[in-house]
Amino acid sequence: MPRSVNSVAKRARRKKILKQAKGYFGRRKNVYTVAKNAVEKAMSYSYRDRKNKKRNFRGLWIQRINAGARQHGMSYSQFMGKIKANNIELNRKVLADLAMNHPDAFKAIVDKVK
Repeated sequence: MPRSVNSVAKRARRKKILKQAKGYFGRRKNVYTVAKNAVEKAMSYSYRDRKNKKRNFRGLWIQRINAGARQHGMSYSQFMGKIKANNIELNRKVLADLAMNHPDAFKAIVDKVK
């Protein structure tokens, strides 16, 4: 009995990888074996960096809150400690936005916890 091959599925798999490699430079975009390696590497970077993005934003929020708190004579750690002690349920994302874009509202929070 002759060997059966599924060229349709094989072609679809290869087209999928080459479509994902669109915009890459040189042979990475049109040679399957090179494109497959490039796409796999890119996928692993994207998975890793979805986690790193959360870390980076938290760090940015902390810097912004620290800058806002120091304008009113408090350090970041003192401010966050007093926020928790006064049961103010605002997360770092919201506090950072207030410190940057609404300094009056942030000052009101600092005055409340002092």
